[in-house]
Amino acid sequence: MGACLSCCGQSAEETNLMPSPEERRQQQLDAAEKRRQENEQRGIKNPESVRRQQQRAEELQRREEEAARQGQGQSNLRWQTS
Repeated sequence: MGACLSCCGQSAEETNLMPSPEERRQQQLDAAEKRRQENEQRGIKNPESVRRQQQRAEELQRREEEAARQGQGQSNLRWQTS
């Protein structure tokens, strides 16, 4: 009997195997976001310290650019010969 019913129409089991296109799209977006976050933190044990180091580097670069603008390209280093 079960063999006859399986060919006549879709059972409830078969319809639940594939999620709707909207659900599938959302699952793919969630998976992509999860992969992106994992890739960002791969190899970094302390992401907060990396952010602090990047901020320090940006601050140092900004200060150097500001000093270069104020000094009009003149360096403070002087040669001494004896």
